[in-house]
Amino acid sequence: MNIFESCTVGKVNLKNAIIRSATHDGLADEDGGPSEELIRKYAFLAKNEVGCIIAGYAIVSPEGGSSYPRCLAFYGDSVADKYRRLTDAVHVYGTPIIAQLAHCGRQTSSKVIGEKKIAPSAKRHLFYPDKARAMTVEDILRVEDAFVDAIVKAKEYGFDGAQIHLAHGYLLHDFVSANGNKRKDEYGRDIHGRCRIVKEILQKARSKVGDFPIWVKLSATDKRKKGMRISYAIKVCKLLKEYGVDAIEVSCGSVQDGMNTMRSKRMPMEAVFRYREPVASMPKALNKFCLACAKLINPLLPQPKPLTMFNYNSAMAIKEQVDMDLILVGGVAKLDDMQKAVDSGISAVSMCRPFICEPNLAKKLKEGKSTQSQCVMCNYCGLVIEKEPTKCLLGKIKK
Repeated sequence: MNIFESCTVGKVNLKNAIIRSATHDGLADEDGGPSEELIRKYAFLAKNEVGCIIAGYAIVSPEGGSSYPRCLAFYGDSVADKYRRLTDAVHVYGTPIIAQLAHCGRQTSSKVIGEKKIAPSAKRHLFYPDKARAMTVEDILRVEDAFVDAIVKAKEYGFDGAQIHLAHGYLLHDFVSANGNKRKDEYGRDIHGRCRIVKEILQKARSKVGDFPIWVKLSATDKRKKGMRISYAIKVCKLLKEYGVDAIEVSCGSVQDGMNTMRSKRMPMEAVFRYREPVASMPKALNKFCLACAKLINPLLPQPKPLTMFNYNSAMAIKEQVDMDLILVGGVAKLDDMQKAVDSGISAVSMCRPFICEPNLAKKLKEGKSTQSQCVMCNYCGLVIEKEPTKCLLGKIKK
């Protein structure tokens, strides 16, 4: 199949096999609905030949809130018309759009959400050190219902499907992984217990939305102790298929892994010292001095490798044993690599950073004006989101 041919992935008809992966744009309004600026941004992507858009992650309930500013939310009555305007704007160009739904779990701040954060087990997070409260069964059932309500709303708002965020250290990733889930009850102990919350979300959702497409984003691997490994991920994927998931986007890592999910040759130190706390709030002179020291040691800091197509082997290992639609994300930037993926049986490829750098990338590739993204994977964009809307900062940071 040619990468630019129309195709069906997880029961969704795509214009081509190039997907804009979920990206936190930092452009929600005060209620968590898409702002007019975000609607225009998505419409531009659709107009410029992207095959499908997975919207930035939207929180399913206030207790699952993100510490990133202006994050999308899928609760509250005031957001309904805004999401309908969003889906209508994208559909003008015949482009499908998927709602990504998430709960941050312990990967947030209790101070930000205004209550004690929750997780499968009472654990601290490396970058969000206030300890999470272990969830009761009542908490679990409430979270399940929040995800189900969000999936129902996704259908009502005109989305072409929903994607459950089961990756990058968020709540459901913690449930599925033995790293985050130390429970000894029916929601822990073994792989079936750890995946039970996902199974119950799917069962409840299917009773309300029928065959509405439901995808999952999965970290097939991460660097956490007793975390996700490919052999375990394959077993998880087999269960996800059994539960009725229509497609899996194969990713990796968690925020706690550092620059694993979004890889670069060097740690983007200028961005770290401008946007990441607590160093961003240092007195100016101290910040400048510490940055200079950090730059000296930066070349010595090991970074995850490879830098490109770094989830390809995981996706292929899953493909060999699980017969379902898979989407490859992670370091995909060259047209030849995209074609290689679909030639290998991957249903579609998805990209985040290349579309931050070039929102019209899909059109340029299709028209032969380019063969790869201009993105150099500096990862400045992965840090600016902690304080400002997402943008490409290549060559623009000055200390």
